[in-house]
Amino acid sequence: MYKLCLIDKASLVFVILGAINWGLIGLLNFNIVGTILGQPANVFGRIIYIAIGVAGTDMLLLIWKTRKKL
Repeated sequence: MYKLCLIDKASLVFVILGAINWGLIGLLNFNIVGTILGQPANVFGRIIYIAIGVAGTDMLLLIWKTRKKL
């Protein structure tokens, strides 16, 4: 079994937060990241969005690393 490192755990948290944000945008047209950090996205907000994108990429790599060999 693959043991999650600190980066994988942080990425998982970011991906969950990103999914919740997208769900709120779809359901209620409410962007929680934009509300907290200000609209339009300032530098810090853009960094958060980039971190969520990198976290999603890391989760794809995690799936690749943990897949079972046939």
